[in-house]
Amino acid sequence: MLIDTHVHLNADQFEDDVNETILRAREAGVKEMIVVGFDEKTINRAMELIEKDDYIYAAIGWHPVDAIDMTDDHLSWIEELSKHPKVVAIGEMGLDYHWDKSPKDVQKDAFRKQIALAKKVNLPIIIHNRDADQDVVELLEEEHAKEVGGVMHCFGGSVEIAERCIKNNFYIGLGGPVTFKNAKRPKEVAKQIPLDRLLVETDAPFLAPHPYRGKRNEPAYVKRVAEDIADIREMSFEELCQKTTENAKNLFGFNEQ
Repeated sequence: MLIDTHVHLNADQFEDDVNETILRAREAGVKEMIVVGFDEKTINRAMELIEKDDYIYAAIGWHPVDAIDMTDDHLSWIEELSKHPKVVAIGEMGLDYHWDKSPKDVQKDAFRKQIALAKKVNLPIIIHNRDADQDVVELLEEEHAKEVGGVMHCFGGSVEIAERCIKNNFYIGLGGPVTFKNAKRPKEVAKQIPLDRLLVETDAPFLAPHPYRGKRNEPAYVKRVAEDIADIREMSFEELCQKTTENAKNLFGFNEQ
């Protein structure tokens, strides 16, 4: 069994076949999934999905690209929704320096506020980081995010940055890019980080693994991610599935639901 710890079944790309997509995931051995909402529309859809399926959970937060649109009312709304027993994390939140919709200072402010919220409601956090390694880690340290911990979603940084994140009580989430032929960094991270700090994900519909690269990603493909990581670590696929599932349950508290 596998757990896709980061999927956007609430995206428009799944609007016409979400049920069939979930069925394909189950057939591939993916029982539980965390659907991540990152703005009003996707948060609402995530909350709808967790009511329809016993094995779908939600993470809710505000994406850094859209930080300029986040209000205090949004934070209060997220706090209220986080009381739902199947909301298992706050996020995705973080910093994204690739796109310029939201100024860096606005992104940092939204990030800090969401970390504070996660600590208030005692839930782990899901981090989005694009081209902002140093600032993300420094902010996590400044805000004492290790108190709740979380996961570095779709991690693309160096082994050194991964180790620093792990010291701050974070897991490392790896997805489709680890299967790409020339993806040196993700493969090194997959090989070297402690097994008890590793999670697998898809970020579907984005970042489909090889051989589906360029097509719509879906949660069934997390199996491909796990297969490649098992090969990289020279361990059995079954053992990797067992350990990453255990890690996800430890972080997100599935066993307490």
